Amino acid sequence: MANITIKDIAKALNFSVSTISKALNNSYEISAETRKIIIDYANQHNYRPNRLAKSLKIGHTNSIGVIVNSFFSSTFLAQVLDGIHKASNEVGCDIIIMQSYENVANEKACLDSLISKGVDGILLSPVSETSNSDYINLINEKHCPVVLFDRLNPEIKTTKIGVNEYKGALEATQHLIDINRKRILFITGDKFGDNNQRIQGFKKALKNLDIPINPRYMVFCSLENTDEMDAKISNSILGLIEQNIAPNAIFGATDVITTRSLGILAKLKIKVPEEIAVIGFANTDIAFSLNPSLSAIRQPAKDMGYLALKKLIELIECESNTKRTSLYETILLETSINIRKSTTL
Repeated sequence: MANITIKDIAKALNFSVSTISKALNNSYEISAETRKIIIDYANQHNYRPNRLAKSLKIGHTNSIGVIVNSFFSSTFLAQVLDGIHKASNEVGCDIIIMQSYENVANEKACLDSLISKGVDGILLSPVSETSNSDYINLINEKHCPVVLFDRLNPEIKTTKIGVNEYKGALEATQHLIDINRKRILFITGDKFGDNNQRIQGFKKALKNLDIPINPRYMVFCSLENTDEMDAKISNSILGLIEQNIAPNAIFGATDVITTRSLGILAKLKIKVPEEIAVIGFANTDIAFSLNPSLSAIRQPAKDMGYLALKKLIELIECESNTKRTSLYETILLETSINIRKSTTL
């Protein structure tokens, strides 16, 4: 059955087309009683707004672009997207998802593509804390609002939704020290600099107890290629063992690093946690069923995605750049630590 139009509703209820349109758009000009009559009739007869016509009239496409690193390999990002979709269903907008694959050039290509599609706003988890900063600021100022989530580039002036990474890393490192594991191999992405909050939290925990920071225990690996990542982690562990300074703990800075480290140790026949304890940021829902079960810092990923889209909608609805700028804020959600057998001696 074909969808009815505003004209059909106007004819059936003996109202003007203008009255029907205002009622369906919740205009204050229409009384609550009349609005209810019109909306009830529209719902009963399967009325669906013509989004194309509406977008041409108001200058919006009712679509939001989302750029993530690679949600196929990350439980965390899948959970973020779940939150984004929940919020999009509530506000009635369409989502276009693109992947940068941890590559700066790909990230820019994704941004270009979304701009060409005329999206109303962009949610972005940057490749790094500095990637495409100038271009993203330009888009945010001249084209459409951009909200950052997960990785928060300090050079971009906008709303940012993340987690308290510093506190999470501090707690994880402190836990390893509490179980007398002080030779901690910290593994992170090669695009993250020393100002990264997870690195800072790790170093602060060591400094609090006057534990020297050994650069040989800092491993920076590719997040673009898991084969290269596995090789780098494996070679780093074996190299330290050969030098008789084997680590007795691993702290993984990302979902993928943490879970793959557990698999690499199994492949090397290194006992966890007897020889090397493992903890890290990881949102996998099967952490409890891994062998051994994985101690992890868990992020409220779904809440992050939900809030990011809601905040983006607020910016989109602003009437001026000045008002939009006044709404910019940085929100850090709290992490939680789950201690399991990978660090239980």
